Amino acid sequence: MSKRGICDKVAVIGMGCTRFAEYWDKSVDDLLVEAAYEAFNDAGIEPTDIEAAWLGTMDSGYAGITLSGALKTQYIPVTRVENMCATGSEAFRNACYAVASGAYDMVLAIGVEKLKDSGYSGLVIQGAPNDGTAPDITAPAAFSFIAPAYFKKYGLDPQKGKEVLSRIAWKNHRNGSLNPKAQYRSEVPLEKIAKSPMVASPLGVMDCSGVADGAAAAIIVRTEDAHKYRKDPMYVKALSIAAGPGDGRLRQDFDFTSIRENMAAAAAAYREAGITNPREEIHMAEVHDCFTPTELVIYEDLGFSERGNGWRDVLDGVFDLDGKLPVNPDGGLKSFGHPIGASGLRMLYEMYLQFQGKAEKRQLNNPKIGLTHNLGGFPWQCVSFVSIVGKELS
Repeated sequence: MSKRGICDKVAVIGMGCTRFAEYWDKSVDDLLVEAAYEAFNDAGIEPTDIEAAWLGTMDSGYAGITLSGALKTQYIPVTRVENMCATGSEAFRNACYAVASGAYDMVLAIGVEKLKDSGYSGLVIQGAPNDGTAPDITAPAAFSFIAPAYFKKYGLDPQKGKEVLSRIAWKNHRNGSLNPKAQYRSEVPLEKIAKSPMVASPLGVMDCSGVADGAAAAIIVRTEDAHKYRKDPMYVKALSIAAGPGDGRLRQDFDFTSIRENMAAAAAAYREAGITNPREEIHMAEVHDCFTPTELVIYEDLGFSERGNGWRDVLDGVFDLDGKLPVNPDGGLKSFGHPIGASGLRMLYEMYLQFQGKAEKRQLNNPKIGLTHNLGGFPWQCVSFVSIVGKELS
């Protein structure tokens, strides 16, 4: 993609999102229909106006018929994609490129996951084939390595470090308490977060994102067509995804205080959108807070904080709803929940609402540029996605 790539070439004219929750009484079909029809109605279009669709799901259906069967689409192309926790973002990226190329005039990007149907309380998936030498390690354990590494490198004692991590979770739950579609909608006291039962030291239960069911959807058209449907579309400024070579744990210079894929994806997105000072130019962000230390290093990887200063910015409230750069105004994965295939589109849904002034109690003061970030895999081997979206044309 050229330097300016997809900047301002496509726009979002409708979005929908279910509440994220434990749905024992709703199927994958139910969630897909709910999110899709909210998007159709929001855009003021008919389902038959959609010319192609991209479905993101990790493990809640296979092939395009998962969507075509639920929506009863009539023989249009439907592509199912998967890219770990960036699956929803991947569906959106592919749909945007298809419209930008001129192949289609109007498409649907949608993501869904019903993790609770697995019968497990956590995220349990089959690992990729390997030679048998890779460690068998849980996601909380893998991301727990970030915390002591960061504390040691930047001189935080464990108590101060735990305070920083708890502050991140507190912020996200506070934001989520203002969001009627969040899985968890109650503020949680800092003391309770800090003393929550241990999962993988120093991470307690309250340092880990929620496991949920849900779906989210977007309708995408070319920019020149957007105002045929609405006066306030959301414009796509950049889409970037970086898949790493997987050699982090073999490198002497990999120390768990930074995730290389984050930096690569952010650099490409900033270049495409013309962003030179993200801390000043980005007005809000939705980032992949699968675990609290992940959000901490994301601040620095994305250039929101200087290296080693992210923890200070957390304690100073920089990323709070009323801070200089609000992060996860909808509650993030921590409070909104994390149905894998839907999470990336859920982040874009919050950008969309904020630009239109429809975020209710969590509404920010006229944000114009937003960023979404997904990460899938482990700190030493992952895929990272960054989008830049805007309220206005450049």
